[in-house]
Amino acid sequence: MQVTLQTVGVAHAAVLACLHAACFPPPEQWDEAAMASLLASPGATALLACQQDEPVGFILFRCIADEAEVLTLCVLPASRRHGVARRLVGQAQQEAARAGAERLFLEVSTHNQPASRLYEQAGFTRQGLRRRYYADGSDALVLASTLPEALRT
Repeated sequence: MQVTLQTVGVAHAAVLACLHAACFPPPEQWDEAAMASLLASPGATALLACQQDEPVGFILFRCIADEAEVLTLCVLPASRRHGVARRLVGQAQQEAARAGAERLFLEVSTHNQPASRLYEQAGFTRQGLRRRYYADGSDALVLASTLPEALRT
């Protein structure tokens, strides 16, 4: 699967909201206004993955001082298991490091084994647990990845 990644901003809020809605259950979906607000916040970056110019997923993360946090990551079901999420996470790690972040944090549901494996393969380790974090009552693992010093500015 040939996928290109591009940095996008507030002008793409509707596209990101549409992708998010296709990937998450209604209580967890972020609408266009929420996406626009996050994209406009200091340190926020969104990377959009496209296949043949069609959006198939994105990652939204934020860098503040020497830390970064993945706010959300999604890939359309038909495009999963083709390395799209791995590329998005890897690029986010590189860009966060270039922005001066030493570590990249995220939360993932204890029920989401495919995502947990992806993050483990990307070098994330468990830092903690947030009980009943998600709308469905599931716990969230708090994971972190130490970013390469060589890339930091």
